[in-house]
Amino acid sequence: MGGLMTVVPLVDEGLGNSSYLVDLDDGRALVVDASLDLRAVGAAAERRELTVAFAADTHLHADFLSGARRLAAMQGAEVLASEAGRRTFGHRGLRDGDEVDLGGLRLRALGTPGHTHEHLSFVLLDGERPLGVFTGGSLIVGAAARTDLVSPDRTESLARAQYASLQRLLELPDDVAVWPTHGAGSFCSAPPGADRLSTIGRERATNPLLQVDGEDEFVAALLGSLGSFPPYFLRLAELNRRGPLPDRAPALEPLAVDKVRTMLGEGAEWIDVRPTRDFAAGHVPGALSIPFRAAFASWLGWLVPDERPLIVVRGTDQDADEIAWQAAKIGYRFAGEVAIAAWDGQLTRTRLVGAEQVGGAVLDVRQDSEYDAGHVPGAQHIELGALPDRADEVRREPTIVMCGHGERAMSAASVLERAGHRDLAVLIGGADDWAAATGRRLAT
Repeated sequence: MGGLMTVVPLVDEGLGNSSYLVDLDDGRALVVDASLDLRAVGAAAERRELTVAFAADTHLHADFLSGARRLAAMQGAEVLASEAGRRTFGHRGLRDGDEVDLGGLRLRALGTPGHTHEHLSFVLLDGERPLGVFTGGSLIVGAAARTDLVSPDRTESLARAQYASLQRLLELPDDVAVWPTHGAGSFCSAPPGADRLSTIGRERATNPLLQVDGEDEFVAALLGSLGSFPPYFLRLAELNRRGPLPDRAPALEPLAVDKVRTMLGEGAEWIDVRPTRDFAAGHVPGALSIPFRAAFASWLGWLVPDERPLIVVRGTDQDADEIAWQAAKIGYRFAGEVAIAAWDGQLTRTRLVGAEQVGGAVLDVRQDSEYDAGHVPGAQHIELGALPDRADEVRREPTIVMCGHGERAMSAASVLERAGHRDLAVLIGGADDWAAATGRRLAT
């Protein structure tokens, strides 16, 4: 039977995660770590004429809403998840060593706490032969997922648990496939550019965290690699424990300008998802720029409070359904949209500059690791995610805002404009472009 089984990775490039559809070769499928946005799962299952019979979650996800309960409601899938997660909806609670008969293949739960306290990995077995292991946020390609998402006082103890969990996974044979959930682009600590799939043997030989000399060195290395993460990570695990089940598909409903004015006066947020150059050419004063691209959901959740009504401005060539679904994956629903051409009030413009024009005050809003790798000498540094709370630290003088390409810099400029800053410009490009244009070296 094992040779007929097929595992189909379904990659979310924006959030940096993978879910998996396993064709069980009998018209049924197992899905692991599905997002609330089930369009890719549905398309893959439809192509293979499969019904999803099982929906397994490796842990209470902090970076996206789970689609497991929705699969149960739509297709009658049995939800498989850790008993220790105390989910409040119907599921089969599993403990370490429990097995589920998939109809020829078996799925064995392996307790691998660390990324979260209730984390399970799932070993896919053909008879007694392990074919692969869904490692979730335990062993990932070239790293292990972060352990600081449950609570600050548990970060180190969970890091020690993560070490023990990785050692346990290394007991599997070298040829066993590793199917992790978190991958490149995830704020759950996958290294940039890493492959998304691996094997136990490859990770044993090449994963830096598996080359350390014992538990203490592992903990120091893991904790030393932790960067910042979006604040919505702190609330999604609880939503997943309760089982998100939307009453309808997300959508962008058109709003009249008068209605929008009233909503803005009552505290609504205006989110402009148009490309950087379009926003620069003219935007509603106070609008927050979050250009729609792969990382859109992460920055939406980082910069925008979830309790306020959100109004969208998009370009005519930007897909309304895609924008709505990207937001829904992290628990955001938009109140509606209005076309920029319909707005009859004042518009604000933001100046764009090239690398050869950089001079005077510079604000770099990249992540710490990016800034440390090389930056314009003398540039002030505040991560974009921290900027809404630290806007008063930015110099009140002509300032050029920069990131790696321009999108985050425009978001930062819009944050600063809302805080009263003027005479801002955004660099189209990044630090390497500045070095190439000036012939000068970056500071480190």
